[in-house]
Amino acid sequence: MEPLVEVKELKVHFPVKKKMLQKTNTVVKAVDDISFAIRQGETLGLVGESGCGKSTTGRAVLQLFKPTSGEISFAGKRLSTLTASEMRQQRKHFQMVFQDPFSSLNPRLTVKEILDEPLKAHRLGNAGERSEKIRQIMEVCGLNHTFTDRYAHEFSGGQRQRIGIARALILRPQLVVADEPVSALDVSIQSQILNLMQDLQEEFQLTYLFISHDLGVVRHICNRVGVMYLGRMAELAPTEELYANPLHPYTRTLLSAIPVADPRLRKERIILQGDVPSAANPPRGCAFSGRCPNVMEICRESRPRMQQVTSEHHVACHLYE
Repeated sequence: MEPLVEVKELKVHFPVKKKMLQKTNTVVKAVDDISFAIRQGETLGLVGESGCGKSTTGRAVLQLFKPTSGEISFAGKRLSTLTASEMRQQRKHFQMVFQDPFSSLNPRLTVKEILDEPLKAHRLGNAGERSEKIRQIMEVCGLNHTFTDRYAHEFSGGQRQRIGIARALILRPQLVVADEPVSALDVSIQSQILNLMQDLQEEFQLTYLFISHDLGVVRHICNRVGVMYLGRMAELAPTEELYANPLHPYTRTLLSAIPVADPRLRKERIILQGDVPSAANPPRGCAFSGRCPNVMEICRESRPRMQQVTSEHHVACHLYE
């Protein structure tokens, strides 16, 4: 199947304000040369600890952050070559669900105004047609359409996230970037939102880029998973294959931290030594070399390339070269 999204050698660097005695500006390498593709209709998960660059990657795919270098293609079109007018037309095809439903909704707008805003921005339909679309999307997302005149603060956290999902889907996009959409919610509500997203994916033929640090959630909803560390892709594989046979030492460390309900199935926890390096001054070789239990001399000198181990399992580690 042809990919809907292709990311090739993506880099996103943020300059740090120059200090008085510094001769050159420092840059934070939030995303440092990663490549992947998302197929039509699938859910690709991006996981990793805080600060690894997964949210920056999602925003770069949507062109909310301008890439420092690399190429992002959507439905065969290179986004960097589009004019401002062409980019505006493309934006209705990809939307975002944000992490915090408390801050991502305008407190001064009613639900109707929040959902009407994207339709007005893209000049889709008259007032009556827009009202009908708002009613339909609210019902699909499990919201009472009679509450359209209420404000965001009058809803619970789960209801607010449903409003955020409805706002993203009202334009009928092809791609939705979900940036930790359930991490700010109670555990009892998380499963409801995840099940809703899966139902909506089937109904509207959606493609998801699902960003999370919760490996249990990722296993539930994603077809493939990419593991990021310090702005780089460490491993990319189908979900069940990754969980059954993790290859990268960092992936094995993450999976060892997943809680197990049955005490008889306790597994050995891998404890890493040292701290995460600075993205402003990453290691010369492998980004994980300073904490890896399997580190070799080549790891400190040479950056490992992403290589194919099986048909869909890729890993960037010198252990498999």
